[in-house]
Amino acid sequence: MRFASLGSGSEGNALLVQSGATTVMIDCGFAVRQVVERCARLGFDAASINAIVVTHEHSDHVGGVPRLARRFDIPVWLTFGTLAATESRWEGCTLRGFDSHDPFAVGDLEVQPFPVPHDAREPAQMVLSDGDLRLGVLTDVGETTGFIESSLRGCDALFLEANHCEDMLANSRYPASLKARIAGRYGHLSNRVAALLLARLAHGGLHRVVAAHLSRENNRPDLAREAFANALGGDAQDIHVASQDDGLDWVVVA
Repeated sequence: MRFASLGSGSEGNALLVQSGATTVMIDCGFAVRQVVERCARLGFDAASINAIVVTHEHSDHVGGVPRLARRFDIPVWLTFGTLAATESRWEGCTLRGFDSHDPFAVGDLEVQPFPVPHDAREPAQMVLSDGDLRLGVLTDVGETTGFIESSLRGCDALFLEANHCEDMLANSRYPASLKARIAGRYGHLSNRVAALLLARLAHGGLHRVVAAHLSRENNRPDLAREAFANALGGDAQDIHVASQDDGLDWVVVA
């Protein structure tokens, strides 16, 4: 089981998760041409994607999904709330609705979604498993909950939002309303809050951790790495960072 990011941030997101003959894409905020090019950088053919799972309706997560799904005839999975918020976009697409508490299978992968607080209709994040290993994915979430933490407990790898440095956001040129949205309970996790969550989820079998969805203006990779490394009591070089432009090369869950 392995995963790779095509890009992570407010300008577009897409995560590939692969096990055996199955490849699932989580979200797609990129144009088809960009997806094909970014997949090629990973040595992967975008036409081989077996399913796209959409976490919520914001454009950096769903903007590229309809055209990509139509181009390669890829089925799209999304919550019924997300479907209601995007219903006009899906002509010619194969859709699969899911409840944010119920697991479903795509080939060799099981997807266990869970609801999260974010400013969207019915946002969900998820744990993907091949029956042995578990990858937890958590981005676009304003605050953690007991159910989120129980859902992510025991994962072998985590793809975890570290959107902003609280000091950088407070001193940024953003208007007060946008600062409040980002830092609010339906916004995005800061380095500090994400690190506190990571410390609670840490265990001996957690081998891979990726900081994701970093803000270009209000965060830096070194700050996210340091926060996560401190949470794990280790070296910052052991923490991966998924970038907006370069994404993240394949990481093996082991």
